Amino acid sequence: MTPAYPKFKLSYIEGVSVTKMSLFNRRSEISYFEIGVFTADWKQIPFASTSKLIKVRYTKRYPFEVYVRNEDLDRVQYICTISKILKGEEQISQIASRICSKVN
Repeated sequence: MTPAYPKFKLSYIEGVSVTKMSLFNRRSEISYFEIGVFTADWKQIPFASTSKLIKVRYTKRYPFEVYVRNEDLDRVQYICTISKILKGEEQISQIASRICSKVN
């Protein structure tokens, strides 16, 4: 996931900042990734994106944006993606990997 050290900038929405991220899928058995935003002690922080579960084909890159309220910016430490395997209506994780970027 790039950038490794993202920086937030003011967005067009008042009171909200945004950063642009990009995910490259190197795992042929994985197509779905869940986005998460966390504090230094791994507590989730509310955020917005076009989708919190994204589909990325093998060897493809997927750009996305993460929006966070300005009041939460000082607590944001990591932006992560967690690999997911979906089968039918039921979500089943096999070997999940978490890839994180550390926010400056």
